[in-house]
Amino acid sequence: MNPALAYLVVFLGSLAVDLIPVIGPPAWTLMVFLLLKFDLNPWLVLAAGVPGSTIGRYSLSLYIPKVSDKLITRRKNEELQFVGKKLGQKRWRSWAFVFVYSVLPLSTTALFSAAGIAKISPLQIIPPFFCGKLISDAVMLFTGSYAAKDAGDLLHGTFSAKSIITATVGLLIIGLLLFLDWRAVLQRKKIAFNFQIWK
Repeated sequence: MNPALAYLVVFLGSLAVDLIPVIGPPAWTLMVFLLLKFDLNPWLVLAAGVPGSTIGRYSLSLYIPKVSDKLITRRKNEELQFVGKKLGQKRWRSWAFVFVYSVLPLSTTALFSAAGIAKISPLQIIPPFFCGKLISDAVMLFTGSYAAKDAGDLLHGTFSAKSIITATVGLLIIGLLLFLDWRAVLQRKKIAFNFQIWK
């Protein structure tokens, strides 16, 4: 494959993977696979993959509220918007949280789904996400390229115990966001859950 075309595939593949509104394989696994398969420059893979991933997550956070409007009750949507406003008032704290979350090996699907449903401006979380992903994907790309002996090992690792645990943690975070009564937590300082959120 032409190298320029291979880097375009890295960009589009990372975008597509991070556009999925469910827990899927992380974009770095695709980047490492393409790096090994086509013997690409890891720095150029990083330069193509991270912007693709960022655009994918940005797009996810834009369309997920439309999906939530059809599936989640108006009361729960209003509650999540209330959370979004609260998070929006403390930019540096939310930036620090997003940055640290993006550096950790957790699925950012949960983060962007939560931000989108809560109507948090994507521009508020994109800069720290990009910086965090640049660091975490660089680490995963370089260590992954050395650790993976062939594409079969990489695909096998996608469904490892670590990836299953990461996906489970991501689902728990989404569940916490959806079922926690945020007004009770933020206004009355009381932990409460509401499981009647679906239309």
